Amino acid sequence: MQHSGLAIEQVSVRSLKPYPRNARRHSKDQVKQIAASITRFGFNNPILIADDGEIVAGHGRLAAAKLLGLETVPTLRLSHLTEAERRAYVIADNKLALNAGWDREMLAIELQGLVDLDFEIELTGFSLAEVDIVLDEARESATEGADATAEDTIPIYRHDVPAVSKMGDLWLLGRHKLICGDARDAGAYDLLMGGDAVDLICTDPPYNVPIDGHVCGSGRIRHRDFAMGVGEMNKDQFTRFLVDTLGLAAARCRDGAIAFVFMDWRHIGDLLSRDIPYRHLSEIKPSPALVQPAPYRCAELNLCDRCPNLWTRRSTRCG
Repeated sequence: MQHSGLAIEQVSVRSLKPYPRNARRHSKDQVKQIAASITRFGFNNPILIADDGEIVAGHGRLAAAKLLGLETVPTLRLSHLTEAERRAYVIADNKLALNAGWDREMLAIELQGLVDLDFEIELTGFSLAEVDIVLDEARESATEGADATAEDTIPIYRHDVPAVSKMGDLWLLGRHKLICGDARDAGAYDLLMGGDAVDLICTDPPYNVPIDGHVCGSGRIRHRDFAMGVGEMNKDQFTRFLVDTLGLAAARCRDGAIAFVFMDWRHIGDLLSRDIPYRHLSEIKPSPALVQPAPYRCAELNLCDRCPNLWTRRSTRCG
């Protein structure tokens, strides 16, 4: 039913009755937030009520009004709604707002603007910690000079011309960095990372098997061998290779970091060797799928927050 004759009226706080079956709950902290908002901005959102004074929407605002000691509050009487419609609107008024989302980039811009104005940012309803997270996310996703609207153009690979990159080259790709280097060289990590520590590693080391016959799809596509790790190493040499490469990567992780390390089924045992530089292992939980050969496996390595060298591992089948 449509109704256009709604008018705001001041009503005594004592005359209003909460809806006894209201499923929405307001914590004391939230009521304080609403009260602070009313104090700063005014009572700009009337309480919606039925003709008998029962609240349809605005229980939190009523609780805030009582906290502030207000004697009257602005209300709108929804005389045009039936009892069933009021019951539905009690839910809809809360749920429809929850169905909205945030444009995180625009939100960060607005919050940063308020911070720059020294505005009391918590009056927005966001805690200081939440504001920090939003602003940090915006900084993480910033392109920093890259044209975010330009489509990626990938040049056709030409294997018959000299390579452009050489050892030690560091490419700056917007907010990303890419280095041409040796994973066994600590200096390459220093050049790439500086003093930063990482939260997550996703790496796919060589499997120490020949590329031809193992990485060839349906046979129509042929790939050339890697520089190393293509079957020329014995077990001890390959374990040492993993120790050297993964050890340097682990050394650049912060406490609590996670590493996803992919390995074929033939060498998953080498990856889980106690010689690998995670030194103290606990909770080794191989997937039941590991007992059968499969093309790819992934070991998820969780770095303990108590010791940089303590990792727990959970193996799962990938690909």
